[in-house]
Amino acid sequence: MQLRISVQDGAPIYQQIVEQVKYLVAAGRLKPGDDVPPIRVLAEQLRINPNTVARAYLELEREGIVAMQQGSGTTVTQVKSLLPRRERLRILAEPAEKLLTYARHLNVGLDEVIALLRERDAAMQPESSK
Repeated sequence: MQLRISVQDGAPIYQQIVEQVKYLVAAGRLKPGDDVPPIRVLAEQLRINPNTVARAYLELEREGIVAMQQGSGTTVTQVKSLLPRRERLRILAEPAEKLLTYARHLNVGLDEVIALLRERDAAMQPESSK
């Protein structure tokens, strides 16, 4: 699990961890049953205080994203809806804005961008659903 912390971000470090873990779960890169790094290990990797990681994990546990078991570590839980729709759309807003900015700089219209997205979506579908 690769997380990136930025002191320039403006958000508290524990909140950056929470958001990035949520993103990894929502994106399917962390699946139910997957282990997340122990608090001390992640704190060492990120070079932050272990209490900061513990706070992030407690927040993730409160939200039902992970389960912490004494002696067993922390694992991603079986989550019905990983993120509320509003949160998923918020996460998509930034890359959507970048895509539209690139399109405008390249004089590519919105209809062409939408067609490109549909084409890329079709290409990403598993063979069985094509």
